[in-house]
Amino acid sequence: MRDETVPSSPVFFRLIRRNMLLLVVVLLLGAWLFPAPLQPPADLAQPPNPAKAAWFLLWIQELLSYSNRFAYLMLAGVAGFALLPLWRRQPPATAAIWFERRQWPVILLTLLTLAGLILLTLIASLWRGENWAFIW
Repeated sequence: MRDETVPSSPVFFRLIRRNMLLLVVVLLLGAWLFPAPLQPPADLAQPPNPAKAAWFLLWIQELLSYSNRFAYLMLAGVAGFALLPLWRRQPPATAAIWFERRQWPVILLTLLTLAGLILLTLIASLWRGENWAFIW
């Protein structure tokens, strides 16, 4: 059997350091190009219509606009992702492998959840108008 392992230091840590630097640069560039859409201080006499949450909470607001029972779905999702590390159907891995075949159910669940959250955020931020009506 051929040994296909790579030492984590310095090879892996260089990759992590480079990707972290790239992520920081992209985030700083994004923050500089797209400043936060801060609104004026709250005025109880004239509340905005619709009153939207911050962009990272818009998916929750969109989900709850359909029914308040979806709060239980969100709590079940959070509990499921919190308990995911305890879900072991296979013996522990002996080596780190990217996108291992045994992990595909977890990877697909994570990607589908992420796609759903992004879709709900886009709907709430782009296609919701006055009185939370759906608009084009």
